[in-house]
Amino acid sequence: MALTATLHTLRLTLNDADRSVYETFELRIARHPSETLPYMLTRTLAYCLYWEPDIAFSKGLSTTDEPAVWVKTLDGRVKLWIDVGQPSAERLHKASKTAQHVAVCTVQDLDALTRTLAGARIHRADELELLGLPATVLGPLEALVERRMDWDVAVSGGQLYVTTAGQTLAGELTRRTLSSADGR
Repeated sequence: MALTATLHTLRLTLNDADRSVYETFELRIARHPSETLPYMLTRTLAYCLYWEPDIAFSKGLSTTDEPAVWVKTLDGRVKLWIDVGQPSAERLHKASKTAQHVAVCTVQDLDALTRTLAGARIHRADELELLGLPATVLGPLEALVERRMDWDVAVSGGQLYVTTAGQTLAGELTRRTLSSADGR
């Protein structure tokens, strides 16, 4: 018998002063049995940090030709492709040919990721955005995950704040492009 996804319901208040985004919404997040908790949290925070109308989670881990999160235009073109973790250069090359904008959201070391991607053939590599999430937020947040959650997510001056279950977690977001990271 196949394992089923675990459904998490998240009531979220987003206050992103850096982008002038102020929204309240509810997300239903299906966590596939093979999906790690850090991956789920990273894609959920990516959804928040890149929020715009029509943003959506893709079909998930079982669909290798889709990102974790994306925004499509009304005519079906991919406007924004957001990968999570440490995608391969080949995957990012394909994504950059498919989407208008590509971003990678990771809690892993951005220096290690840029070394891995440096010199690789990636279409429009100079436009690839890398976003490093603070481990000071993601690590402690893992212990606070429940099936039903309320999050207040705030971004101000490059700082990320997540308040849930009576605790506020904070850390600095690290943003760069691949070209600024590797000297191209």
